[in-house]
Amino acid sequence: MRYLLSLAFASAVLAAVLSMPSTAHAKTRVLTNCFWPPQHYMCTQVLPTWGKWVKEATDGRVTIQIPPKSLASPPEQWGSVEKGIADAAVQFNGFVANRVTGPLVAMNPFVASADAPAMSEALWDTYQKFFADEYKGVHALSMWVITPAEVYSQNDTPINSIDDLKSRKIWALPGTVANLMKKVGVGVVAGPAVQANEVISRGVVDGHIGLSPVSIAAFQLGPYTKSMTQFKTRIYSTSFSFVMNEKKWAEISPEDQAAITAVSGAKFARMAAQFWVNGDKAALERFKSEWNIPVIQADEAFENALKAESKFLTAGWIKRANDKGIDGQGAYDFYVNRVAELSKF
Repeated sequence: MRYLLSLAFASAVLAAVLSMPSTAHAKTRVLTNCFWPPQHYMCTQVLPTWGKWVKEATDGRVTIQIPPKSLASPPEQWGSVEKGIADAAVQFNGFVANRVTGPLVAMNPFVASADAPAMSEALWDTYQKFFADEYKGVHALSMWVITPAEVYSQNDTPINSIDDLKSRKIWALPGTVANLMKKVGVGVVAGPAVQANEVISRGVVDGHIGLSPVSIAAFQLGPYTKSMTQFKTRIYSTSFSFVMNEKKWAEISPEDQAAITAVSGAKFARMAAQFWVNGDKAALERFKSEWNIPVIQADEAFENALKAESKFLTAGWIKRANDKGIDGQGAYDFYVNRVAELSKF
């Protein structure tokens, strides 16, 4: 009898355990890659802040781990997530233009604002409304836009007209900025931001376009920069996507997926973008105190002339979006209007 009672008790305990939700004690670790240098605020503050939010929102069932160095090169972040090398990563959208077109709406010329958090929320809203189905093979957690690029002179004459541009040899980021300069008739040396110092410090060019003030400081370009020209509607900015491996996402319970979604999306986008705003503010202080770089407001005629020259780039993006099944003009107009609605500075 005692044996039978013990057996019955054991069976009851086993049944109770088996009937418990399978996720009750499930722990999921999300290996979240950061391709920036380990000391960059993306690795030390932005992603860790999101990790804290995720842990709190899921009561510790989902945590993140950031490896001490990047698991893949910057262009391969999306691919590393698809292959499961990393569970989540940030991808510069310019490197995946063959995969996604929608988020490049924020990289069109003259759609940028100084308010990067506003641009970031606007991009997330545009994604949800117009191209949420475009992300294949990964789960989109968020996307954001960093502070905009400016125009810099390397001699004592500020760049404030088309003729000023044509008289210079300009370093420019590949893509939108370099293509616009070529259209205007400027001699261009195009290259990634990490190579800007090598070109600019050697005097190969006498002007540069495509970097925000925080990047001028980060790439040690202050000593070679004599003035900055700033447009009312900024000339260009760049966008990033924050993505997760689909299988890893599927491992997470619907309840925790909802919790993670609530702390990602626009909330993460605004938080990440604010770090670039803070970086720009600090860099602009160094412009004054350390490098004596004046900030020149662009003549209206100069801005209007460049806007007119840039229309072919916007038309090209709209066509590519339409070819992908996205309402290109609708997405473009929505993004521009949303940026204007949300921008506070």
